[in-house]
Amino acid sequence: MATSAAMGEPPRPAAKVTRAGWYALTLVSAAQAMSLLDRQILSILGPSIIADLGIGASELGLLYGTVFALFYALFSLPLGRLVDGWVRTKLLGICVCLWSISAGMAAFASSFALLAVSRLGVGIGEAAAQPSANSIIFDEFPREKRGTAMAALGIAVALGLGLSMVLGGIVAQWWDNRYPAGDAPLGFAGWQFAFLVASLPGLPLAWLIYRMKEPKRGAMDGIVSPEDPHPFKASAEVLAAVTPGANWWMLWRRDAGAKQWTINLIGLAVILAVCLTLVEVTQAFSPRPPIQALGLSIDAHVLQWFVAGFGAFVILNLFQSLKLTDRATYNVILSPSLILLMVVGGLQTAINYGVMGFTPTFLVDNYGLSQAETGLQFGLLSAGLGILGPVIAGPLSDWLTVRLGGKGRVLLTLASLGISPLFGIWTYSADDATSFYLRFSVYSIILTLWLPPIYSLMYDLVLPRMRGITSSTYIIISTLLGLGMGPYFVGIVADQNGGDFGDAIISINWVAPVIIVLLLIVLMRIKRDEEGMKDRARAAGESV
Repeated sequence: MATSAAMGEPPRPAAKVTRAGWYALTLVSAAQAMSLLDRQILSILGPSIIADLGIGASELGLLYGTVFALFYALFSLPLGRLVDGWVRTKLLGICVCLWSISAGMAAFASSFALLAVSRLGVGIGEAAAQPSANSIIFDEFPREKRGTAMAALGIAVALGLGLSMVLGGIVAQWWDNRYPAGDAPLGFAGWQFAFLVASLPGLPLAWLIYRMKEPKRGAMDGIVSPEDPHPFKASAEVLAAVTPGANWWMLWRRDAGAKQWTINLIGLAVILAVCLTLVEVTQAFSPRPPIQALGLSIDAHVLQWFVAGFGAFVILNLFQSLKLTDRATYNVILSPSLILLMVVGGLQTAINYGVMGFTPTFLVDNYGLSQAETGLQFGLLSAGLGILGPVIAGPLSDWLTVRLGGKGRVLLTLASLGISPLFGIWTYSADDATSFYLRFSVYSIILTLWLPPIYSLMYDLVLPRMRGITSSTYIIISTLLGLGMGPYFVGIVADQNGGDFGDAIISINWVAPVIIVLLLIVLMRIKRDEEGMKDRARAAGESV
């Protein structure tokens, strides 16, 4: 349990970031960039994969979003708990190595099945990236500098996205041009070779992070967090508590009452009913032939909504587990502002992944660009704009925090997400590639302004020892709503309307009004929830 240093005065947070802090920010930012590179490269290689493996846009959306999302979201929870109890630098180093090897496996894929296994491994490995990075950075940077630190992570995300386009497009086309007759070494196609090249830089980076010095947990906030005596046991218990089936054993073991069992079983029944209904609706809207994988014939829509239902049940199990085992964390994470911010992030992530997942295909189909041209032009543009947005938003978020507190961050997020859909519609209605790139430049800058303020808000609303599990909770909510829904939704709309990716991408903006309403609610209560955070922890017996 976290304890205040109130035996005397709480340690005064250092206003200056140390050299070790900047080094840590550099390495965890590099890990974020590699994470997005290995995750996003599938989008630029999509047309080649569709042609080689004979799958549709819906199946590509499943690979890009749903299959990855299932394991990324599930394993983020036990790994997030491990972040809160074990050596974060070692954990992150191990996970970077794991996802790099898994990403390289895609080079040997000749079917949907092996690509899905590769994405599964990438999802598990990357599940620790964001919780570890956020926890490390918040223990190296004081509150008034955290917007800038989050901006650096946002820049890393942009670099990873951009590099995935450039590397994937250029390397794949270079390889195919070099070996046009199909006599390439190991029989690799260009897209397979691109996966291999993308995976290699992660191995030396993993070694550097593994050897990095671990920061003192909670020191920047004047809240000392004692060593966790059994972090791996606690992590395994989280995995068992949230995994469907195993969760019932954990409820029995923890002597859950009739009310907890009733909530769990009724919740499961409601989730199943909703998912079965959505299977029928999406099958009627966009019929797809079954996917042949591992000797099975699988309906893409059934797989999609099975994963969505699985994730929803995991979230229910998580909150029940926290209520039974860590009431202080349960009380703090259930802050209305924090939950609403997580939902906002998830809905906006649906827009972001829906846009970025299919924009390369949109450019190739609508403007006749080659894969290499698309990768180079769109990749470099995305990287440059993705850097510029956080460079503006990070310092602006810090400036608003000093003057307006949390409300300043909410206002910046509201401004960004309130107007961005209008620019999105304008962008994807462009008549030619030049007009598209000019419009996309404005759209992208506006769209990237929300990341630093919303991340800073979320992790300031919890105690230092809770940042790993908070990050993991956000990951599963944002993954379920965003990565699990955005690419799939765009994919089925594109399949249904004859492959018009422009209209399909525009259609994802239907969630924007909901985002605006939720942010207005947060704006009205953020100060109250910030000031009440320690009181909610104390009500559960936490000493802060």
